[in-house]
Amino acid sequence: MKPVLILQHLSGDGPAYLARWLQREGVPFELRNTQAGQAYPDDIAAYSALAVLGGEMSANDPLPSLRQAERLILQAMGSGRPVIGHCLGGQLMARALGARIVASPAPEVGWQPLEVADCAAARAWFGHLGRQVVFQWHYETFELPVGAQALAGSAACPQQAFTIGPHLAMQFHIEIDDEKLRRWSLAEPQPHATVQSGQAMREGVAVHLAEHQALADRIYRRWLGATSAN
Repeated sequence: MKPVLILQHLSGDGPAYLARWLQREGVPFELRNTQAGQAYPDDIAAYSALAVLGGEMSANDPLPSLRQAERLILQAMGSGRPVIGHCLGGQLMARALGARIVASPAPEVGWQPLEVADCAAARAWFGHLGRQVVFQWHYETFELPVGAQALAGSAACPQQAFTIGPHLAMQFHIEIDDEKLRRWSLAEPQPHATVQSGQAMREGVAVHLAEHQALADRIYRRWLGATSAN
């Protein structure tokens, strides 16, 4: 089986629960961390699927690694290899497809609610409609690419996820785990109505993390088709 390719932009924003899930499912993967000097490959042919992680830079920044990530996204989508994007990764998917990356109406940091759209595709990815709580950390967002189907939104960020065929772009961090969250929560962001304190993020682990990772299980299963999404 060809491995899944994971693109990591920053050493502090690794695959976390995604790596654990792939290991548990027996899915091989190759991680490339550009901040650690590991160049992204030129071609997707050696890989079965593509996952693109987040990062604190803007998707619009003129970084060669970001443009290479976009080329790999288009290669993967064009060759039927499923692509999943987490936060910046989702923005890079949208940008590669011709959509704009713009300032979010409001920042979202910490455990924040979104509303899952009332459509079959959203139900397939998210399991049930209506309000769900996910972990966010972003100041920019994507607009919806041509041909994409919107899956979720929030008052602070109307576009939270979209799908095109087997591909999924997310504005949130479904890959978060306890270790990554606790490390991130040490950096106190500027206060805002949609920005949690580090303490609130940590307190939210007991309330939200188990359900969050159950959603991650569902999303990753559907992305790779490893098991039924029912």
